[in-house]
Amino acid sequence: MYPKQTILDQVESIRTLLVAVATGKSTSGTADAEYSEARANLLQNPLTKNSLPEMVRVCRNLGDFWGFIKPKFPTYAGRRNYIREEFDPLLNLLETSTAYPADNDISLSLKKAGAESLITAWARALERRTTDPEAAITAARTLLESTCKHVLDELKVNFDDSADLPKLYKLAASNLKLAPDQHAESIFKQILGGCQTVVEGLGAMRNRLSDAHGHRKNAARPLARHAALAVNLAGAMATFLIATLEARKAR
Repeated sequence: MYPKQTILDQVESIRTLLVAVATGKSTSGTADAEYSEARANLLQNPLTKNSLPEMVRVCRNLGDFWGFIKPKFPTYAGRRNYIREEFDPLLNLLETSTAYPADNDISLSLKKAGAESLITAWARALERRTTDPEAAITAARTLLESTCKHVLDELKVNFDDSADLPKLYKLAASNLKLAPDQHAESIFKQILGGCQTVVEGLGAMRNRLSDAHGHRKNAARPLARHAALAVNLAGAMATFLIATLEARKAR
């Protein structure tokens, strides 16, 4: 059931199920399994794992939830209001994120890479994309830096851990055969050159617009759309690098 649903659908389904349990309504015989499956999916997703209500994080099954909610509020109305208020921040986040359908694909790709640093950086970028543009831009650059280091570690290539993003990317790209000068076809040279320009631009954006440095009194401040651009580009580039690494391993 749940793998076919969007993340937003999963959250709304689990909220509806918890309301039914909290207010004494009957549930299907598979309700407990559905809750456990949905809970596991949401805890594994970088976009939702840090934003789930406490009741979902601590209650592994519906029996645990009943023990959690029953003594907390004596009335059905109190329980319904509590559940609604606890789920509202996450639902608002997901409703905002529906404008970015690639988020889940990028999350899954980074998860498959098995590097916690990538998952953490991506989760931070998503969480702050609309609420804290400067921090989101910082997280976007961190994601790319971590991805380049992950690639180099996997390929057993020595590198300077203090190197800046453009240098790390050029080294990773060269070892993945993604440098423009490693290709004869003009279209590949153009596309890969564009990738390099994107990475350099993200590095410059972080230096000028993120929260990583102090700002002058009248310095420009990034807006949510600027953060969205940075995060989306960083996610796309990180996914491309990881996919290329996996293809190289397969060969």
